[in-house]
Amino acid sequence: MKEIKEKLLDFQRQRDWKKFHTPENLAKSISIEAAELLEHFQWGKEYDVSDVAEELADVLIYCIYMADAMDLDINEIILSKMEKNAIKYPVDKSKGNAKKYTEF
Repeated sequence: MKEIKEKLLDFQRQRDWKKFHTPENLAKSISIEAAELLEHFQWGKEYDVSDVAEELADVLIYCIYMADAMDLDINEIILSKMEKNAIKYPVDKSKGNAKKYTEF
C-alpha cells in the first residue's frame, strides 16, 4: 500500500494538483466516482469487470488523496473503524445476518 500511495502522490506532485485536492473537492470526487461505479449495476446483474475495476480504482485513488490531504493514516483509520464495527457487529449476532446492528 505504501508503494501505491507514494506513486499516487508523485503523480499528483508532478502535475501540481495538490492545490486542487482539498478535502471538499476530494469528497465530491469520491461521491461522483462512486456514482459512476454504481452506474455499472444500474439495470441488472451483468457488468464488465474491467470497467468496474477502473471506476473502483478512481474511488480508491481519491480516497488515498483525501487521507493524505487530511493527514490521516489509512491503516490507522481502517483498524480503528474495524474495532468499532467489531463492537457493533459481534460474531454471535451478525454472522450470516445482513441486518443493521440497531436491529439485533
